[in-house]
Amino acid sequence: MSESREILLGVTGGIAAYKSADLASKLVQDGHGVTVVMTKAAHAFIGKTTFEALTDRPVYTSLFDWKEHPRGEHIGLARRADIFVIAPCSADVLSKLAHGAADDLLSTLTLSATCPMLLAPAMNVEMWSKAAVQRNVEQLRDDGFHFAEPGSGWLSCREVGAGRMAEPEEIRSRIAEALA
Repeated sequence: MSESREILLGVTGGIAAYKSADLASKLVQDGHGVTVVMTKAAHAFIGKTTFEALTDRPVYTSLFDWKEHPRGEHIGLARRADIFVIAPCSADVLSKLAHGAADDLLSTLTLSATCPMLLAPAMNVEMWSKAAVQRNVEQLRDDGFHFAEPGSGWLSCREVGAGRMAEPEEIRSRIAEALA
């Protein structure tokens, strides 16, 4: 991606959130504007101050905590984004998105956004292999979502298998593909 883009980065609950900080930093270094939206569960793994320092922008966490868009953050943030990336994307959020649920800022944004959306799933190997999770992934593919597939390897649960969030470099490549 040679031109500057506006990237909305959703961060959900999971140990892979530390990789999202690296991703945000690299995207900013590439010259992109990055705005972060965190779920409540994401706060258990990483603080919003990290993302505010890396992006030089406020972090959005609540559907009802108005910061800059009088019609609602779910509308304003969605309208200015060139792409919406959710990394890590937990099993819970995959399910919400596949079923059109909108009970927080992140899930409401996905229903408001008209830009390309890229998901980088991350979860335990048993969770990733569940039929329900795979059905949700297939539904989201059918709905036009792009994916940065999880890799295999050492997981924080001390197991080895599929479920590791894609590395920031791969996610950056998928962003470029989705915007092409």
